[in-house]
Amino acid sequence: MDETTKIKIFLVDDDQMYLKALENEFKKNGNFEIMTFDTGEACLMNIHLNPDIVVLDYFLNGEKKESVNGFNILIKIKELNPNIQVIILSSYENVDIAVNCIKYDAFNFIVKNETAFVRLKHTIKQIFRVHSKVKELVVWDW
Repeated sequence: MDETTKIKIFLVDDDQMYLKALENEFKKNGNFEIMTFDTGEACLMNIHLNPDIVVLDYFLNGEKKESVNGFNILIKIKELNPNIQVIILSSYENVDIAVNCIKYDAFNFIVKNETAFVRLKHTIKQIFRVHSKVKELVVWDW
């Protein structure tokens, strides 16, 4: 698979160890082009590169208090390009936060636990299943 057909994924997390673990896990798949950012602001500065998916930590201001939190970055990403699929990660299991993220068009909300990587992989597969169905419907309507 060449660079033009690779799935571009932005990984955004202020926890350097978790970010590196995510990066290592995703780099196992040769179909992914991975870019990592430790702040949402850095992610937004590169959003013009049109990632297919952004995996975004909810509490981006845990390490750097002056940073914008992941929820506000989600809103900004969707304002700039509503076609970018955003998956929110959080260390905290909070139904209200999860519902609010989904309400603002996050594709999924995943708690950082022992099953997070498996759930991320499943969610990414689901994103492409949904989008291929949308493309089929558009072609059918044509």
